[in-house]
Amino acid sequence: MSNINITLVKSTSGSIKKHKATIAALGLKKVGQTVTQPDNEAIRGMISIVNHLVRTSKG
Repeated sequence: MSNINITLVKSTSGSIKKHKATIAALGLKKVGQTVTQPDNEAIRGMISIVNHLVRTSKG
């Protein structure tokens, strides 16, 4: 299975609790941090919720 790189590009300051929880569930803590997650439907669903805060790339 392939992986996807997720980078937090915008602060969660002022975001709603659901978005903050999603960012934490993805494993992101600081702006500029990149994590690698498996490319599956659950992760893609979380990314779609916070797509305005993150940048993704295949990895």
